[in-house]
Amino acid sequence: MGLGVRWTLHGDGRTPAPGAVVRPDERLSWPRTAGLGAQHVVAMFGASFVAPVLMGLDPNLAIMMSGVATILFLLATRGRVPSYLGCSLSFVGVAAIIRAQGGGSAAVTGAIFVVGVALLLSGLVVQKFGARIIHAAMPPVVTGAVVMLIGFNLAPVTARTYWPQDQWTALLTMLFTGLAVVCLRGFWSRVAIFLGLLFGYAVSWLFDRLFGKIHSVNGGAEAVDHWRLDLSGVSKADWIGLPSLHAPSFGWSAALVALPVVIALIAENAGHVKAVGEMTGDRLDDKLGTAISADGFATMLSTAVGGPANTTYSENIGVMAATRVYSTAAYWAAACFALLFGVCPKFGAVVAAIPGGVLGGITVILYGMIGLLGAQIWVHNKVDLRNPLNLVPVAAGVIIGIGGVSLKISSNFELSGIALGTIVVLSGYHVLRALAPAHLKTQEPLLDEGTSSYDAATDAAATDAAATDAAATDAAAAGEKDAG
Repeated sequence: MGLGVRWTLHGDGRTPAPGAVVRPDERLSWPRTAGLGAQHVVAMFGASFVAPVLMGLDPNLAIMMSGVATILFLLATRGRVPSYLGCSLSFVGVAAIIRAQGGGSAAVTGAIFVVGVALLLSGLVVQKFGARIIHAAMPPVVTGAVVMLIGFNLAPVTARTYWPQDQWTALLTMLFTGLAVVCLRGFWSRVAIFLGLLFGYAVSWLFDRLFGKIHSVNGGAEAVDHWRLDLSGVSKADWIGLPSLHAPSFGWSAALVALPVVIALIAENAGHVKAVGEMTGDRLDDKLGTAISADGFATMLSTAVGGPANTTYSENIGVMAATRVYSTAAYWAAACFALLFGVCPKFGAVVAAIPGGVLGGITVILYGMIGLLGAQIWVHNKVDLRNPLNLVPVAAGVIIGIGGVSLKISSNFELSGIALGTIVVLSGYHVLRALAPAHLKTQEPLLDEGTSSYDAATDAAATDAAATDAAATDAAAAGEKDAG
């Protein structure tokens, strides 16, 4: 069986005919393919280099490992699922919690490594038994709640860390980014976060010229005088060099904080596979388990050397939809570009210089979008929150997750925030369902009907229902996403 690294030339290799698409096993001319690859890199940049910065990890290593992860994903799926694996934003809250508990970068990457293992095993389960087993355990009411608390749990990070560094730059960056997301069209709307970062850079530079240094907190506990945009590290950085590597360290408390993110990652991958299958007209049901496993393995590899988690990116789905070019050759080109950026320390220094006020403006929108994607999952799957079977576990879990409620198990171990909230939603739903009267259970099926098309023995009705579920799970993927 081939590895999906051979492509036939589409037409004359220049422009697809009106209404035609370039399939995954086809390509345009190599110069055009390289250009499309560069476009995919730009599309993923916004979230992919913000994510490691927010988690305190090396952006150069993150970009480089995203290229490695993409190559592994393309090989694992035999070139049938065009996808770019960028840095996941779902772990930003996890990293903040672990660092607040005294953990360093090694503890952060160790916790994410454990999530990668869980994701790999989940993919193998899907390959063996089909997707029903996943969605039986995690119906839309549970998935939506977990995605919501992952996003909203980050609100204090913006309010206490980034926004106070430069409130006026944060406000202007937020307004510009919001306008870019709403008012721009096509490809430009997909890179709105990236454009917001560029705008914030320009505003910070202009304010430094007009008003001089700002007096605010800048990475420490006390306010100091500092430049908003400090590019001194850029001139000192080399053009070529390997990023810094470190091994992960493991602890139960950190791992339990991170594990709930598995639910969001499974939803992202399912949405991506469904969306790509619909666009290309190729049934990819048999590749769902492989895609999840490949994502898990890529995350394990990245965190083993000190990088962040990787996940499928909806931004790149937008590029494919706009260009109608689904060639995996373009993703190979994108991965090669990412590898080149990864060995350029000067690029990493530019990323590391992002002003705190700019991050404040970006994350106000970004974190909120991630959280509201949970509500979008409920809407698309018609989750009835008037039903106490749904309402009670969700209400308790979301408040616990967002409010940072903690449960002390022993003198050196406690559950709180995302981890505790997820446990309450997941276990609460299934326990209450087992005890609830029959009339409450009939208002919503245990299995999400839209996922049944992943099993071989499905009828036409289940296949039609998959279209509704695709919109919801694709919305979950869009969090890494446009969020990014």
